[in-house]
Amino acid sequence: MGIVKTSDLVFEYARRGDDNEITEIIRAIDSVNLEIEEGQFVAVLGRNGSGKSTLAKHINALLFPTGGTVWVGEYDTKEESHLWDIRQTAGMVFQNPDNQIVATVVEEDVGFGPENVGVPSQEIWERVDQSLKAVGMTAYRKASPNHLSGGQKQRVAIAGVMAMRPRCIVLDEPTAMLDPNGRKEVIRTIRELNRLEGITIILITHYMEETVNADRIFVMDQGVVRMEGTPREIFSRVRELKECRLDVPQVTELAYELAESGLPIEKGILTIEELVNALCQLS
Repeated sequence: MGIVKTSDLVFEYARRGDDNEITEIIRAIDSVNLEIEEGQFVAVLGRNGSGKSTLAKHINALLFPTGGTVWVGEYDTKEESHLWDIRQTAGMVFQNPDNQIVATVVEEDVGFGPENVGVPSQEIWERVDQSLKAVGMTAYRKASPNHLSGGQKQRVAIAGVMAMRPRCIVLDEPTAMLDPNGRKEVIRTIRELNRLEGITIILITHYMEETVNADRIFVMDQGVVRMEGTPREIFSRVRELKECRLDVPQVTELAYELAESGLPIEKGILTIEELVNALCQLS
C-alpha cells in the first residue's frame, strides 16, 4: 500500500438555512479512489469547489470520511488513537503562511512544532538547521517573519512542517496568495525537497504550470477524480480539461491548436523547448 490511499471516499456536509434547519446535503467528495506511492510528487488539480482542498484535509485528518476510508501510512484516519501518528506522517501547508507562523523570529517558528512535542533541545536546533537549509532560508534565521516576502514566509512555513520530520507534505494551494516570483520560489523549494530529501509531495493547485514536473496528476471536478495520469498524458487531453473548466499551460494549448489545424505535432507538449524542437523537425 502507498503512503496515502483512499477507498470509496465520501464526504458530505449539511447546508443550513437562517433558522439553522438543514436545507441541503452537499457531497463534496464522491467515491474517490486513489493511491500515492512514497517518494512521489503528486499534483491534484481542480477549479474552486472541485473538492481538492477537502481531499487534502482528509489526508491530514482535519476532516473525517462520511463514507469509505483514508489510510495515511499504515493508519486509518478514523482511528482517533492514531491522530498524532497521522499528522506526523503527513504535514500540512496552507494557502496563507501568516496563519501558520506563530513566532517573532524565523528559527523559533521553525522549532515551535518539535518543541511542542517534547523533542530534546539539541535535536530541535539540529532540525531547525536542517529544515532552514533545505528551503534555502538559513540566512534569514534571525529575521522577523514580518520582514519577509510572501514566498519567503511560505518557505518558512514549509520548514516548520519539515522540522516535524514528516514522510509526506500536503500543500493546499500554497502559492494562491503569492506573486509570480513567490510562486516560483515555493515550487522550486518543494521540487527540491522531493528530489533531494525524498519527501512525498502532494500539491493541491489550480495553476497548471506548477504541475508539469509532477510524477502523477489527479484532476478533480465536482468531487470526483475525472482524470489521472502523467503530466504529458493529462495535458494531451486539452478538450477534457476545458470541460472541467481548467486552463492548460499556454505552450501546451498552442501546440494543441497547431495540431488541430493540421500540423503533425504531438499533443501533450509541456515546455517551450519541446515546442521549438517539434517545430524545427517540420522544416
